[in-house]
Amino acid sequence: MERIYFILPGDALRLLLSREGARVNLDLRKTNRTFEVLRQGDAFLLPDGTRVGRAVIERIAKDESTLYFVRGGAVYKAAIAGRHYYKLVPTVPPTIEIDGIRMHRTKGTNPLRDARRKVEAVKPGEGETVLDTCMGLGYTAIEASKRGAYVITVEKDLNVLELAKINPWSRELFTGGKVQVVQGDVFEVVKKFREGSFDAVIHDPPRFSLAGELYSEEFYRELYRVLKPGGRLFHYVGNPGGRYRGKDLQKGVMERLRKAGFVGVKRVKEALGVAARKPEKGK
Repeated sequence: MERIYFILPGDALRLLLSREGARVNLDLRKTNRTFEVLRQGDAFLLPDGTRVGRAVIERIAKDESTLYFVRGGAVYKAAIAGRHYYKLVPTVPPTIEIDGIRMHRTKGTNPLRDARRKVEAVKPGEGETVLDTCMGLGYTAIEASKRGAYVITVEKDLNVLELAKINPWSRELFTGGKVQVVQGDVFEVVKKFREGSFDAVIHDPPRFSLAGELYSEEFYRELYRVLKPGGRLFHYVGNPGGRYRGKDLQKGVMERLRKAGFVGVKRVKEALGVAARKPEKGK
């Protein structure tokens, strides 16, 4: 695998303040490993021999909203511009931002802690099979797999996949473990799974305004179909608009889940979502 070094703003500042260089972490705190980065005149020497100029390190130190990485001797922003603007934000672990909207909760928490709360809502066990509907950077899928489950995770956006491939915190998605990545629109992909394929579903869709079909009764019926009897669902909803406009998106989600056949539908406050289950056979 090609070596990629990430430089966080705080570490860039440490290098600038140093006389001879400093030992810094270069994998976004995925491990505790540090490397010696030497100062040579007006540049800094990375472990693979890449020289990064002082002006670039100054730019990284000042830009707390974007991640920068070094690959193949060059420095890049962890960002992709196209129909939308995608970038990794230097939280630890990183979050992804699309057109200025963060795809993970970061206020009062971090993306990994948030993912663990979603996983805990369905408690996947050893040998179970889990559907993770909207991969993103894959933290939820990875955390579910660490509990012994086999996870199928679906991602529609190729640009999101590209950013996941360079993110060290997403590496387990692509290393042949217990996670299978499927590229496609989960609204269509879910129809290809057999009835009763999954012990649990973690549904963490984009906001309603961007993917309303993933909040529909039609889609919930598909999730119900692919769950085994007694299978568990967690649906991240958040609370957009609720604080200011009196809207209760979770209430509408709960009503549609019940219409689709789910029982035990309840709010999970700490994870900003809704839990439900498919009835056991004969119940």
